[in-house]
Amino acid sequence: MKYVVGIDQSTQGTKAVLFDETGRLLCRTDKKHRQLVDERGWVSHDPEEIYQNTLTVFRELVIKSKIDKDDIVTVGISNQRETTAMWTRDGRPVTNAVVWQCSRAEQIVKRLYDSRDSVREKTGLPLSAYFPAAKMRWLLEHTVVSAAGAAADGSGGICRDDVSRGGICVGDVSRDGVCQSDCCLGTIDSWLIYRLTGGAYFATDVSNASRTQLFNIHTLSWDEELCRIFGIPLSMLPEIRDSNADFGSTDFDGYLAHKIPIHAVLGDSHAALFGQGCHAAGMVKATYGTGASIMMNTGDRCVKSETGLATSLAWGMDGRVSYVLEGNINYAGAVISWMQDDLKLISSPAEIASLLEWANKDDETVLIPAFTGLGAPYWRAEAQAMFYGMRRTTGKAELVKAAVESIAFQVRDVVKAMETDLGSPVAQLRADGGPTRNSYLMQFESDIAGTAILVSEQEELSAIGAAYMAGIAAGIFKREVVFSNVHYREIQTEMDAESRKKVCDRWAQAVKKLL
Repeated sequence: MKYVVGIDQSTQGTKAVLFDETGRLLCRTDKKHRQLVDERGWVSHDPEEIYQNTLTVFRELVIKSKIDKDDIVTVGISNQRETTAMWTRDGRPVTNAVVWQCSRAEQIVKRLYDSRDSVREKTGLPLSAYFPAAKMRWLLEHTVVSAAGAAADGSGGICRDDVSRGGICVGDVSRDGVCQSDCCLGTIDSWLIYRLTGGAYFATDVSNASRTQLFNIHTLSWDEELCRIFGIPLSMLPEIRDSNADFGSTDFDGYLAHKIPIHAVLGDSHAALFGQGCHAAGMVKATYGTGASIMMNTGDRCVKSETGLATSLAWGMDGRVSYVLEGNINYAGAVISWMQDDLKLISSPAEIASLLEWANKDDETVLIPAFTGLGAPYWRAEAQAMFYGMRRTTGKAELVKAAVESIAFQVRDVVKAMETDLGSPVAQLRADGGPTRNSYLMQFESDIAGTAILVSEQEELSAIGAAYMAGIAAGIFKREVVFSNVHYREIQTEMDAESRKKVCDRWAQAVKKLL
């Protein structure tokens, strides 16, 4: 038997899943990493911890499944996308990674406000601190200083850049003596590829590149003008490859007797789109994770959104690319974590179902979870979270109800924006992710969106998508066979049009208070 492994490095942790040669999921292992949140609300991850956890879940997968590790043929990787890392060429993190949720680069975005139209035209993305370009600039400004500045303030360090022009060093010097030209900037996929291949491959795929705000979605390459706007040296960026390309080989730090190829790399939402079987134009999926990604495959058509959505690359395969329209939400499953860890309204997510049963169905309380601003389709970084419309009788159960419903409302906003951009209704929404286990959430989503929802019986669509693509690229899987393993439960709308309008108008009224 031959096996394929999918690794999903997500916001909360890292998981590994094992598939046999028919594409059947056999085993899964997980490991969480720390969420480093300081008093300013800045969110960071330790890249080294993430790498070590990746090695751990792979080893534990082999042990738990009791397979012969020599029978593993290839691996695919999906990753949390906009989280941005900086490391030295010998594979050491310069500092902690800036997580996609973190808005610390907002001042940099404000500085570049006059370039917003150029950025949007070339990248399909609204100028925002959400994306890696501003995060990269922040990392450069706060971890490296110019050689002249280092000499002036005594922070020191000798530049190790051997390249000079007319005797002037073209690199910068960091406060700990690391030369900027000796560093790499990239998203988590690039970091993992770099470490897993021992520094032999510094690469990313088109899906991850298309989310950086440095990638031109028309020329399909890093854009020199955008790099100048953000002040990012091209030399610090990874090579861009197709999503099903060869990204080097790894033995997982000596654990395997022989190296196996990394034959697929995609951003987690793109991998979920692929794993959901949304391979044709017009198909839509929503991944409910810490945040949420609602993504529509538009095929070879690059659709410019007029509603605040992003245009990105779905993937590149064998020299051809597919485009997507996408809306991203900062707080989906993270709302549940907030209720548990911070508000102490629940001790575990298992309590939610009973509280929803107790909640007053007529209570009109709305939660706008804008803890780090509002994402798509509003893009208001300054917006703040609030409960709206509470009564004297609003209690714990009603607050939980409002929190759960806030996830569905945000997804609906993006679906409606897609319908406006395409000029046609979304007939079906495919859903995946941990929160989809909540039947109330899924029924409410179908009711307010006015569309059927197909909930995947498999939750780990990101890992599945990466593994399926790797297995197909390596010649292990047949596409028509593996996708027959993905099963759904269908949810139909039960809410009448008048009730839907009343409920959605209440949400719109609350959002308007923040705009």
